[in-house]
Amino acid sequence: MRALVMAAGMAGSGAVHLVRPQTYDWMIPPELGPARPWVTGSGVAELATAALLAVPRTRRIGGWAAVAVLVGVLPAHAQTLRAFRHQPGKLAVAVARIPLQAPMLGAALRVARGR
Repeated sequence: MRALVMAAGMAGSGAVHLVRPQTYDWMIPPELGPARPWVTGSGVAELATAALLAVPRTRRIGGWAAVAVLVGVLPAHAQTLRAFRHQPGKLAVAVARIPLQAPMLGAALRVARGR
């Protein structure tokens, strides 16, 4: 069940990355170059991960892929902190999002380990 919930979340997020990439463009650190390839690539990675998680035979690989995706988006979280550093309300929301990564990473690790 955990894997299917993760698959649904990643599929939804991946679809938004591809359909409305401008939603995420600003989150890409400028040091990484043009945002759109990163947004598109991460959307494709999320959709592929969702597919792996949805199929019992590839679920453990999907768990490891989910770990990689969740770690891979950490620069975007850092960029949101930088972007909102002078906007206390938005900064508070950006800061609050970061600890939410821990339970998602924990769930992905449990799936990857077959638990």
